[in-house]
Amino acid sequence: MTTFFDFPANLAVRDCASPKTKLTLEVRSKQPSIGRNAPPILFVHGAWHAAWCWDEHFLDYFAAHGYAAYALSLRGHGDSDGRAGLRLHRIRDYVEDVAAVAAMLPVTPVVIGHSMGGFVVQKYLETRSSPAAFLLASIPPTGAWPMFARLVHGRPIDVLIGNATLSLYPIVSDAAKAHELLFPPSMPREKVVRYHSLLQDESLLSYLDCLAFDLIAPARVASPIAVYGASDDAVIKPKDVETTARAYAVRPVFFENMAHDMMLDPDWRTVADAIIATLEARFPEGHGVGSRERVAA
Repeated sequence: MTTFFDFPANLAVRDCASPKTKLTLEVRSKQPSIGRNAPPILFVHGAWHAAWCWDEHFLDYFAAHGYAAYALSLRGHGDSDGRAGLRLHRIRDYVEDVAAVAAMLPVTPVVIGHSMGGFVVQKYLETRSSPAAFLLASIPPTGAWPMFARLVHGRPIDVLIGNATLSLYPIVSDAAKAHELLFPPSMPREKVVRYHSLLQDESLLSYLDCLAFDLIAPARVASPIAVYGASDDAVIKPKDVETTARAYAVRPVFFENMAHDMMLDPDWRTVADAIIATLEARFPEGHGVGSRERVAA
């Protein structure tokens, strides 16, 4: 199997196979010109998205700050295999994908998950460790019921169509719907239209896992976790972020005047800088990070 490091750093590569299914996964990576002595970072996207959402700003920015940065497209997303079976994919399948990519890296990565990707990261950490994890606008470990209730109230027809077709795409089926849920009102329409063109369908079964079928057991998560939220998020409300933070006995960090897609928000740099500041405190220059090492919390 070809490794990440045989490819140019700015190329989207498809060189990682999930061990059980042999599905090939898209992984985008950016390498620093001068690296820090710190673990690599693995970014995990949420529903409707793929690795492209991290490649817009975060991968280059983190590489410029000395971090090897990777973003995978979960099976059925982006250029990863499995699109035909998307409706049948479960959270456990997405966890397997994260584990497959993490296992290819020479050092255990920091994991950063957004929205449903944050739920996947939590599930991943039930049985695996990470030097640090960041949950951005993440579905809480108690499940997605608050989000589902808001969708039923605000988008009842879309929810009915989604249930009938086993699809979550009706929720974001046009740019206006996506803008309302994911982006701030101030985002220029041309940018909203471009991002919407990159959104895709999502497995309803994975969402049902987030509702009730495969919830998180926070007591099984031993890795250090930071919890971030957006004050103007229409999907994950501040009280949902607080629920996640309480589960891990940490204080949540909120970003004002920011919408759900924190990595695409006009103020994305404030989120990236907060993550980098935390990482620099945890991994100061001169701190050694060995192969497959888990740094103690």
